[in-house]
This record gives sequence, structure tokens and C-alpha cells, in this order.
Amino acid sequence: MAVNLENGRLKRTKEKGTRIVAAWRERHGRPHPNAMTLLEHLSELRRRLIISVVAFVAASIVAAVFYQQMLNLLQHPYCRVNPGHCSFYYTAPLDPLTLRIKLAAFGGLVLSLPVALWELWRFINPGLHRHERRVIVPFVVAGSVLFVGGCALAYLVFPHALEFLQSVGGPSLREILNPNQYLSLVIIMMVLFGSTFELPVILVALQLAHIVTPRTLLDWWRWAVISLTLIAAIFTPSSDPFSMLALAVPLVAFYFLAILIGKLLL
Repeated sequence: MAVNLENGRLKRTKEKGTRIVAAWRERHGRPHPNAMTLLEHLSELRRRLIISVVAFVAASIVAAVFYQQMLNLLQHPYCRVNPGHCSFYYTAPLDPLTLRIKLAAFGGLVLSLPVALWELWRFINPGLHRHERRVIVPFVVAGSVLFVGGCALAYLVFPHALEFLQSVGGPSLREILNPNQYLSLVIIMMVLFGSTFELPVILVALQLAHIVTPRTLLDWWRWAVISLTLIAAIFTPSSDPFSMLALAVPLVAFYFLAILIGKLLL
């Protein structure tokens, strides 16, 4: 009798699963993730990548249209340090073209990032459980906000970095800045600050995955403070004390914030 009941449950579960797969096929026009083969998964990944690349190309074209506005925005820190004397000078015929392509690519990357994150979410979402979906959405939002916040902080402290770099050589030196080298430094600094600001997201994820515990991270706080300070000192492109401090202090604060969030969630 018990065997018949169990067989009946299995049969009903299988039928329910079949109906779910059929409904998915009808609604989305493609197989349910649980019924997809490896080639179908790769095909789905290719589809998402193509959409992301098309979005990047379209966003780069838009950014190229607003090239002058982007150049003025990124040139502003230099003009704050040298008001009235902040012109750029290029020394190779291809420098202006290289600069326009670089700014278009950077602007396209920033503008298309939401589309890329959305396509990544669409790709992994069907394979997640409901509780996993509830966790990953705040993680993606928090990661995006922190990255933008890190880029904004780098932009704000960059004038101090320029003042330091100009003063370290002495008063007898006069700068003639190449726009490609200047903008490379600005972009690298913004990307670096934005990437390191992902630290709390990574630490909270490690705690939720039970790889580390809040107590373990709290026990490591002295080494963490020293390590984060060294990371800020080594990887800050401008190497000026103000920028290093501006990066190290938020990282240390994020470390303890991640421990607090881990304690509340676990």
C-alpha cells in the first residue's frame, strides 16, 4: 500500500514537472533550464553574450557622439589644479583618434553595464532556487552602487593626486600633458577604486556560503587592516598619500560593515 502511494506521488511529481517544462517552452519559446542539454546551455549563453556585445557597441556609438562632453568632464580635475592652463598636447598624429576610441569604449562599457548585468541575471536566474534569487538581487544592486561610488570617489580625489604629482618634481618642472596618458591614469584609478569597493559584497557572500564566519573575520581584523592599507598603498596608481588614505579608510570601514551584515544575516 505504501509503495503504491509512493509511486503515485512520484508519478504526480513527474507529471507536474512535465507541465512546468511545457509551460516554460510555450511562454519563452525555448527549453526549460532543467531540460536543456549542454549545447542548448551554450547556445543560450551565446545569445546573452551577443545581446551584451550589441549593447556595448551601441553604447560606444552614443558615447562617441558625446566625446567632447566626456573629455571636458574628465579634464575638469586638471583644470581645477591649473585654472586657465589645462590644455592637452599630443605628440603623435594618431593620438586624437586613439583618444576618441578610448573614451568611446570607456563610455560604452559604463553605459552598457546594466544590460550586461541584466543578461547575466537572465542566464543564471532560471537555475536558481527562490531563496537564492532573493539574495542575488540585492548583491547585484549593492555591487553596482559600490562600483559607481568607488569611481566617484576616485574622480573627487584625483585633483589632490595631480597636485602631489606636480609638486614632487620641484618648482622648476613644467608639465605638458598627453591626453592619452592623463585619461589612462584617470580611468585606471576609477576602475581600481570601483573594483576594490566590491570588498563588502565578496565578504558577505563568503559568510553566507559558510566559507568564513563573522567571528573568524573579526579575529583577523588586525591583519585585515594592515593588508588593506598595504593594498591601497601598492595599487593606487598616483601613489600620493591622500589617494591612498581615501582608498584605505573606506576599505577598512567596509571590512567591519561586512562583519556586521554577516552577523545580522546568519
